Amino acid sequence: MTAHPLAAGASKPTVYARYHDKRDLIVAVLRGWIRRWLAPLSAAAEAQEIEGCAKNIRTILHELSRHMIAYTLAPEAGALQRILSAQAVQFPELAIANEEGWLRAVRGVSNILRQSAARGHIKVDDPELAADMFLNLVLGHPRRLAFYSIATDPETAERHRKAAVDFFLSGIRSK
Repeated sequence: MTAHPLAAGASKPTVYARYHDKRDLIVAVLRGWIRRWLAPLSAAAEAQEIEGCAKNIRTILHELSRHMIAYTLAPEAGALQRILSAQAVQFPELAIANEEGWLRAVRGVSNILRQSAARGHIKVDDPELAADMFLNLVLGHPRRLAFYSIATDPETAERHRKAAVDFFLSGIRSK
């Protein structure tokens, strides 16, 4: 999320001229946040499609989870979650957070899992379900903390992240 318009050097009339209403402003902020959150996931999924660029699934999931948790634990992420929660009834179109954010993340992770399974590195019967479970496992706890503005110790957060990824990987290893 961006800083207050005046802190960013923009006047209120400039903000009001650019965004028709509060909903447009929230949607713009949300789309920018989602785009930045998904960028490493998109890059990783594309790299997996190229045989020579393919990384170990463990490495990929650890890298992605670090990035996603860093964004999730940022103070702006918790503030954005609270705004979305408060405005969702008035602006149902804010469901783009799920459609453009979460579901695209699920598709990206499922593509990575599918590629790794095709190479025989893992066994996964339902890549979409596994991807959704991975994201919930890795991001569930940090999202709750961010929503309530609860500070977390970086060492504890890292220990939780590693355990979540390793727990997930233990369920999809090839036999």
